[in-house]
Amino acid sequence: MPRLRALALVVSLAAANAYAADEAQLKRGEYLFNAGGCTSCHTDRKADVPSLAGGRGLKTPFGTFYGPNITPHPTAGIGKWSDADFMRAMHDGRGPDGTHFFPVFPYTSFTEMTDRDVKDLNAYVFSLPPVDRPSKPHEVSFPFNIRFLQVGWRMFNFTPGRFQPDPKAGAAVNRGAYLARAVVHCGECHTPRNFMGGLKTSMWLAGTVNGPEGETAPNITPDPDTGIGKWSVKDIANYLQDGVDPDGGFAGSLMAEVVKNATGKLTDADRAAIAAYLKQIPPIANKLRRSQH
Repeated sequence: MPRLRALALVVSLAAANAYAADEAQLKRGEYLFNAGGCTSCHTDRKADVPSLAGGRGLKTPFGTFYGPNITPHPTAGIGKWSDADFMRAMHDGRGPDGTHFFPVFPYTSFTEMTDRDVKDLNAYVFSLPPVDRPSKPHEVSFPFNIRFLQVGWRMFNFTPGRFQPDPKAGAAVNRGAYLARAVVHCGECHTPRNFMGGLKTSMWLAGTVNGPEGETAPNITPDPDTGIGKWSVKDIANYLQDGVDPDGGFAGSLMAEVVKNATGKLTDADRAAIAAYLKQIPPIANKLRRSQH
C-alpha cells in the first residue's frame, strides 16, 4: 500500500506540473499576443465583431488588405492548422498549402521570433473561442493581387532567420532589440519602403510619410533634430506606457492603438529595454515632409 500511495503521489505531482506548464505557456503566449498587437490587425472594431474574427482593413499604396480570421475555427479560421503550419506562417510567411502571404502580414519581422515564443503564441491563440465568420477578401488591383509575384518580392525584400543577439550589447538592449525588431515589429511602420513595398533597411526606424493608412510615422532614431534624440530612456518608456510624450502631447490614431493594445501591456522592464535599444541605434536625420501637389 505505501508503494501504491507513493506512485499515486508521483502521478498527481506530474499531472499538476503538466497543468502548471500549460498555464505558464498560455500566460507567456498571451503576453506575446498583446505585445504583437494581434487584436488591432485581426479585429474589426468598427463592425463590433468578436476578437480575431478578421475584417480590419489596412489601406496601402497597393490596395486595401483585410486582416483574416485567426480564431481556431476549423473552416472560417485557422483551426485546422498544425503547430508546424503556425510556425511556418510566422517564420516564413506561407500557409499550410505553401501559399505565400502578402507582406502586409509582418512575417518579415516575425521571422526573428524564437521557436519557443511562436509555440507559446500558437498555444494561446488556439485557446481562444472559435468564431464562424469568413475572412473578408482583399481589395487589391492587378497585378498586386497575384500571390505568385511574392516569390520575386521575397528574393529582394525578405531574409528569414531568428534574432541574433549582439554580443557587444547588454542584456537589456538585446531584449529591447528582440522586442522592437521581432515581436512589436516597430520597423514595419517606422521605416520607409522601396517601390516594391519592402523596407529600406538603410533608413531603419527613420520614419516615413507613407506609413499605414497613409499616416506619417515619425523618426524614432536618436537623431536630436528630426528624431527622439532629446528623449531620455524614461521618456520613451513612459510614452510606450501611456502615449504621452515629454512635451505633453498624446499619441494619436494608429500609435494610440499600439499603446493601448500592445506596448501599454508590456512590463516596465520590457518598455525600458525597448527604450534602451532605441537610444543606441544609429541616428538618422530625416525631416519628414509630404510632397506638395
